[in-house]
Amino acid sequence: MTEIETDPDLKTARVATETTVGPTEDQTYEVPRPAGWMYKRLGVLGWYASPRFQLGMVAFVCFMCPGMFNALSGLGGGGKSDPGLADDMNTALYSTFAVVGFFAGTFVNRLGVRLALSFGGIGYCIYSISLLVSVHKYVPGFNIFAGALLGVCAGLLWGAQGTIMMSYPVEQQKGRYFAWFWCIFNIGACMGSLIPLGENIHVKTNKNVSDGTYIAFIVLMFFGACLALFICDADKVVRPDGSKVVLMKNPSWKTEFIGLWQTISSEPWILFLFPMFFASNWFYTYQQNGINAAHFDTRTKALNGFLYWFAQIIAAALIGPLLDIEGVRRKIRARIGLGVLFLLTMAIWGGGYAWQKGYTRESVAAKDFTPTDWSTPGYVGPMFLYFFYGMYDAVWQGFVYWLMGALGNSGRKLANLAGFYKGLQSAGSAVMWSLDKNELSYMSELASNWGLLCGALLIATPVVWMKIQDTVPIEEDLRGTDETLEDVLPPGTIEQKRVGSDAI
Repeated sequence: MTEIETDPDLKTARVATETTVGPTEDQTYEVPRPAGWMYKRLGVLGWYASPRFQLGMVAFVCFMCPGMFNALSGLGGGGKSDPGLADDMNTALYSTFAVVGFFAGTFVNRLGVRLALSFGGIGYCIYSISLLVSVHKYVPGFNIFAGALLGVCAGLLWGAQGTIMMSYPVEQQKGRYFAWFWCIFNIGACMGSLIPLGENIHVKTNKNVSDGTYIAFIVLMFFGACLALFICDADKVVRPDGSKVVLMKNPSWKTEFIGLWQTISSEPWILFLFPMFFASNWFYTYQQNGINAAHFDTRTKALNGFLYWFAQIIAAALIGPLLDIEGVRRKIRARIGLGVLFLLTMAIWGGGYAWQKGYTRESVAAKDFTPTDWSTPGYVGPMFLYFFYGMYDAVWQGFVYWLMGALGNSGRKLANLAGFYKGLQSAGSAVMWSLDKNELSYMSELASNWGLLCGALLIATPVVWMKIQDTVPIEEDLRGTDETLEDVLPPGTIEQKRVGSDAI
């Protein structure tokens, strides 16, 4: 790699001495960037308004907000010994999340990613505050309201996050961007799990976590919501090759709702991915309540939560680069990924079936039941099962995000796809939390997960086999927007093409 010496006012990007096929993070161009502090290079992170820097900021917002929420939820029951309240709150949460999430692409395109993310972070603070209050007073109305509000906020936050993660990077790096984001995000969940572990290190019974645990989560979530205010909107982002994200120049509520419909009507085969979207969070209820909350004491639940999210970091770090591996065509990678995911589904959930045969909802509710501690003989088996459940979650989410990213590069289209994903994902979660509240047997919960995941993979097969292209033409990304090639391609590209055409 070399740096080309130029007038510093040109704000040139890094260039590589070797030639690459298509733009990459280290680009083969010397490209002027706009003037201003947002475009001054900040070392390996690029410039402030670069895809890498912005993704890092979004990852830390999610580190503080949904990362801490995941740590709290991973304890089972929202940290409370009785999961009933968390079931009610999460049913409200995912019901509103399903509606807002489905239309989140429209809101994100209209409001911009900065406002969507900053408003989204607020709901996580209020949710944790309501759990803390519920420890000392009976406030079911406040708890349900907090869950419903978080659904609205989370829909906006995850819609913006999906837009950034899938549309900012170039095609050759979408798997790596998922890996970077998912690792940072789940470091938050890991650190969040260490809070209740440290607070309850000697608690060998199944009881509520301490007030200090909730207060720590509230403070961190508030910091994350504030950090989101410093993210720049997508129209300011410039990639290393000088290209920009495909957006609508002057979006209105009308154009964005029309665009939402066009995303499905122009490509109805996207519906074949909807079962994968629906299934992608269905298993959280069973894993968090049916396994962790039901069978383990307080300190071991915290340890299991840490291992679950740590497993996601490992899995994301592996699958992201593998999905971007050079030398294998993208459509072939998609088919291999689908096959590997099916095999993992059969192996890991088959292991879960063997474990689930050992207890029932009634047996763990009996007065003489003793929660499992990490010092209990035989703990290693379920510990590894829970670890692999965490890895499976990251592989599933990573593959789905990568598939959506392979369908286009337009920020507008991918915002809508991210909205469909989060909306249907949350609808599935709402149904499963409601079933758990009604005390569906643990074996039935496991069977519903296993069957739904396998069925979703089979239904998605035609899309993976026939619709994933090795690259998506820029003209296809511009369809349905009011932008032109000159708006999004690196400066001088159009002129170079014209010169080349004249020479021929």
